Amino acid sequence: MAALLGAVLLGALGPAAAQARPAQAEAAATGLHISDGRLLEGNGNDFVMRGVNHAHTWYPGETQSLADIKSFGANTVRVVLSDGHRWTRNGPAEVAGIVADCRTNRLICVLEVHDTTGYGEDAAAGTLDHAADYWISLKDVLAGQEDYVIVNIGNEPWGNTDPAGWTAPTTAAVQKLRGAGFAHTIMVDAPNWGQDWQGVMRANAQAVYDADTTGNLIFSIHMYSVYNSAQAVTDYLNAFVDAGLPLLIGEFGGPADQWGDPDEDTMMATAEQLGLGYLAWSWSGNTDPVLDLAVDFDPSRLSSWGERVFHGANGIAQTSEEATVFGGGTPGDTQAPTAPGTPTASAVTATSATLSWTAATDNVAIAGYDVVRVNGASETSAASSTTTAVTVTGLTAETAYSFAVYARDAAGNRSARSATVGVTTDRTTPTPGVGCSVGYRVVGEWPGGFQGEITIRNTGTAVINGWNLGFSFADGQTVSNMWGGTPTQSGAEVGVAPAAYTAQIAANGSVTVGFTGTRGATNTAPTAFTLSGTACTTA
Repeated sequence: MAALLGAVLLGALGPAAAQARPAQAEAAATGLHISDGRLLEGNGNDFVMRGVNHAHTWYPGETQSLADIKSFGANTVRVVLSDGHRWTRNGPAEVAGIVADCRTNRLICVLEVHDTTGYGEDAAAGTLDHAADYWISLKDVLAGQEDYVIVNIGNEPWGNTDPAGWTAPTTAAVQKLRGAGFAHTIMVDAPNWGQDWQGVMRANAQAVYDADTTGNLIFSIHMYSVYNSAQAVTDYLNAFVDAGLPLLIGEFGGPADQWGDPDEDTMMATAEQLGLGYLAWSWSGNTDPVLDLAVDFDPSRLSSWGERVFHGANGIAQTSEEATVFGGGTPGDTQAPTAPGTPTASAVTATSATLSWTAATDNVAIAGYDVVRVNGASETSAASSTTTAVTVTGLTAETAYSFAVYARDAAGNRSARSATVGVTTDRTTPTPGVGCSVGYRVVGEWPGGFQGEITIRNTGTAVINGWNLGFSFADGQTVSNMWGGTPTQSGAEVGVAPAAYTAQIAANGSVTVGFTGTRGATNTAPTAFTLSGTACTTA
């Protein structure tokens, strides 16, 4: 991965890219299918994937995850499976249960084999041909599920060693599945560990697409540290759109790591502008939790990355539309919901406030609500929710705000704005009767970086509602990403405001904040901490 940082995207889609698919191929489409470079449902409705990845094969006991993912508004989930080459094989009965779980939770199901990851560079990786045989062994389970299932043949099926070798086995695997009678939309990942930084998929996409006689093939680019600038992101996505070839962002990250800082804002904004799908990595369970959307598979503990993906600008709650096969996004629905009731504020702290409102109504169904901060004639996105309440975080102490709410339906129709509610945040002075202790530990280290954990304990007699933690680094360390709180840093001085789920600390209770950071040769732990101005003991 380190070799990727200096890379530029090479290759271009050739002049043949503008060719249309034969009419007979499109006429034969079954269920989810491709037409004119777009992913459509069986009824012709345009479907844009908005969802996340879930590591099922390593965490088969996390059976609540799909329901939790759906609760945040996702319309798609990409499920990690194993064909048995590297990890324990997920058999027909298990896969049938996953598909049923997707359908129960009204999610389009992208199924992928992970064993192929980094083939040619990682000696443990399996081949696309072996993955194709696995899918053929599941044909009886997947037949008839074309409305609900996309087959992603193999995850990141080529490393950085001779990535040009990706084209022939990818084409052969697609043709093998078609020869076995698969009518599903098939997804293929790029080489270079999915990031295609040498442009092999980009240059050969048309030839691979033309080799699929059905035309129901979609390309998947994985966007991590290679895509650390707006130009890198937009150049790649627009190349496929301009060529009329179907593409989605099958994985992407946002938090900075030792390889770079992906430009997730441009990824999400451009995907929305171009009508391309995106699937964030990943729900939970990563070895390095910097990419966990939910901490320990707990939907009430979204990380800052999870908040960004689900509730941020161009995020899932704001842009996702449920597939019409489940009754969402009714074609021809142009009627907007009624305006929600005027929001009311409660549990106001120095940095957060909980807003609630009366539900809107719609001729089909309400899909969610968007909360905005109003400042004169302008407004900015503050939060999104699928219920009639949300906690807005990241506010400034002793500051007046005005909030309002929009409702939206599955077809994307938006209501008129509700009336506004005024909120003034609390001061940051300590609550009477509050005492505190702070424990700090380094969870793990690697060259140039580390993961830390801070546990804040309320040793006083009163509940703490809202807090600000302060401390200093001694050796030039910096915070890169944080979950459980929102960091600010000026030089050595670090301030942490709580997330919604850590804002309250019961008497004798505690909350934990985790983070990743950068470091030099030494990594001395901070020795002094304050909580809303009160000095804390160290544990």
